[in-house]
Amino acid sequence: MSLRSNLAASLSRRTFLNRSTTGMGAAALASMLGPQMLGPQLAWGENNGPAAGSPGSSASLGVVNPLHFAPKAKRVIFLYMAGGPSHLETLDYKPELAKLNGKPMPESFTKGQPIAQLQGQKLNCFGPQHGFQKYGQSGQSICNLFPHIGSVADDICIVNSMKTEQINHDPAHTFMNTGTSISGRPAMGSWLLYGLGSECDNLPGFVVLSSEGHFGQAQPIAARQWHSGFLPSRYQGVEFRGKGDAVHYVSNPGGVTRNQQQDIVQAVNALNRIEDRLIEDPEVATRIAQYELAFKMQMSVPGLMDVSDEPQNILDLYGTKGGDGTFGSNCLLARRLAERGVRFIQLYHRDWDFHGSIKSHIAGVAKEVDQASAALIKDLKQRDMLKDTLVIWGGEFGRTPMAQGNGRDHHIKGFSLWMAGGGIKPGIRYGATDELGYNSVEDICHVHDFHATMLHLLGIDHKKLTYRFQGRDFRLTDVAGEVVHKILS
Repeated sequence: MSLRSNLAASLSRRTFLNRSTTGMGAAALASMLGPQMLGPQLAWGENNGPAAGSPGSSASLGVVNPLHFAPKAKRVIFLYMAGGPSHLETLDYKPELAKLNGKPMPESFTKGQPIAQLQGQKLNCFGPQHGFQKYGQSGQSICNLFPHIGSVADDICIVNSMKTEQINHDPAHTFMNTGTSISGRPAMGSWLLYGLGSECDNLPGFVVLSSEGHFGQAQPIAARQWHSGFLPSRYQGVEFRGKGDAVHYVSNPGGVTRNQQQDIVQAVNALNRIEDRLIEDPEVATRIAQYELAFKMQMSVPGLMDVSDEPQNILDLYGTKGGDGTFGSNCLLARRLAERGVRFIQLYHRDWDFHGSIKSHIAGVAKEVDQASAALIKDLKQRDMLKDTLVIWGGEFGRTPMAQGNGRDHHIKGFSLWMAGGGIKPGIRYGATDELGYNSVEDICHVHDFHATMLHLLGIDHKKLTYRFQGRDFRLTDVAGEVVHKILS
């Protein structure tokens, strides 16, 4: 048997092992980035063709090339308030609800409606627990617990008519993140990365950071919320830690120099390229690219996390010294990631589940997020980055107008979020709930509409960004969704 035949036979055995375990290259990568970064390097689109872009580089073009529309935004920063922020103590003032405080909730609102933990219980109206005031020249009505967000009222669009379909936290997170309650589907950040590609050669194109507050019930967030699902796994989000080493095992082991590590990377990738030439498996190309990305991250991540080059006025703006894992620190890191070309940045603040003591708890969490949320808008604006960065602030659902003791239950029929930058019309309010904040009744914005609008701002027709899986063309907006043109500048 010839040397080539022996090599081919050996590679065939290696292919089998790669299918049944992880393979040498994948295992080495996993030691640096964890398993979430493994997977096919090439994007296989509607015509089963590879996406444009070099398989040896993490920076690449997406499958939507050219774009369907002229884009207004290049990137997205989603400030995700996990746990269900109450629209009634943040962005949607209801004086009529205040008048009915303690009185029975009219049955016309609630009869036959899904209510999470209040089902079958006596339902009493629960008025807003904090006052609202008007901010900015636009006169946006915002709870007075959020004066910093109020200070950017003229830069944001408040959507008061959001509606979703899942009433419990985990499926509601899944629905907001993936457009379906079925676990295992691609996250919106993965869809964006698949469609647009990456602008960043030495960092992942989809990065997740999380912070935990001290007032509400800390909301558990599963890694499947940023999973690539059936998309090639190069599009999966990578979780960074807000303090310490941002990525586990990104540093070299003790006694191993960077040159030695580079020798290992080059040697392994040389073997992988031989295999790639013989079997032309896109998973091999992925191992090559992701191994090289991991090596580049050993240099880029420490520089990202080192905020010593930030002037004191910027640290003061965010209310952080940096590197402490707080929401403020993570907002600063989000701006630094955006500057470096990361396409989708998602910040979870897991402190918004207020079934009780909502008055005191929301006052506490407001102090955790208010300043930094506004600081991000101001910082991006002064750097001329807000115009092409879409910033989103909101959670998976809202809270009931009915009391749950001295708290509020989950609510899906009407809630609020705000958006800024990246082609969003500033200083406006879109949609409305009824007089008690129960149902969205004017210009209803479903989660599918929200996703369609986000994709539109990035130059993508949501009906055309599809991926064939198990005999069906899937998309982020499933079979629904309309672009909300009224909020576009």
